[in-house]
Amino acid sequence: MLGRCGCWPLLAAALLALAALGWLVAGWFTAGPLKQETAFVVPDGASLSSVATKLEAEGAISNAEAFRIRARIFGAGAPIKAGEFMFPKGASLSRILSIIQGDEVLRRFVTIPEGMPSIMVYERLMANSQLTGSIEVPAEGSILPDTYEIERGESRQAVVLRMQAAMQRTLAELWAKRSPNTAVATPEAALSLAAIVEKETGKPSERRTVAGLYSNRLRQGIMLQADPTIIYPITKGKPLGRRIRQSEIQAVNDYNTYSMVGLPKGPITNPGRASIEAVLNPAQTDVLYMVADGTGGHLFAKTLPEHNANVERWFAIRKARGDF
Repeated sequence: MLGRCGCWPLLAAALLALAALGWLVAGWFTAGPLKQETAFVVPDGASLSSVATKLEAEGAISNAEAFRIRARIFGAGAPIKAGEFMFPKGASLSRILSIIQGDEVLRRFVTIPEGMPSIMVYERLMANSQLTGSIEVPAEGSILPDTYEIERGESRQAVVLRMQAAMQRTLAELWAKRSPNTAVATPEAALSLAAIVEKETGKPSERRTVAGLYSNRLRQGIMLQADPTIIYPITKGKPLGRRIRQSEIQAVNDYNTYSMVGLPKGPITNPGRASIEAVLNPAQTDVLYMVADGTGGHLFAKTLPEHNANVERWFAIRKARGDF
């Protein structure tokens, strides 16, 4: 008998497993919540997890986590593709995934994030299978970070030229609106300083303050001492992946602002519109120093003693985190 042989627990587990599988399968093929045919954009470089979250936010699916689980089980391992897709009314999870893994793209996009150096722009474009032909690494600072629509079979060189034309238009537009308070004398210098601002802060709220700080240093002939300018000659803008060495801080070259006064010989990345605007309209401030505050932003100081106190605070934060 089942009770005597101890098979009931096994049978119960099997029934639960079958019920769970049935739930997974049913949910995979059941009609979804879309009330009408709907366009959906998969950003360039997006992960399955981020797309699932976006699908839920836009009402294409009811639950992002349920989609992620089923997609990993039933999704055949094919990558999702960037572009604009059209989902039919009531599209199931299965149909949605097959669409964004397939060739039903209405419009295709490539995204260049703010602060992406040209070597990484080159790698992104060369890795895009929708594009054709070869390119050289674009001149640093010549690409405007943005999302660009591309066509299947379009040449990579044509895409680069559009990105560069966008930068030229944007720089000309912003240069014409520059504030008298800007510390740069040419559009080229604006790009070089904007690239430093771009790499030194990821907080939009402090861009103009950072630009004001470096503008003050330029006017007063003080070394900019921006860490990203140490790294650029070593990696061409890619992450260093380790601490900066003392020998690298002291290195003399055309970029290292710890061993030279003034701007580097050129940009150290491709700055976005907001960083260019900040340099051409910097905050009117007396600050000359800044150090990380442990939250992604910075502590600013007008005097060296004040800055040294902020540095001690930053070292205490890093020590508490176990950085050293």
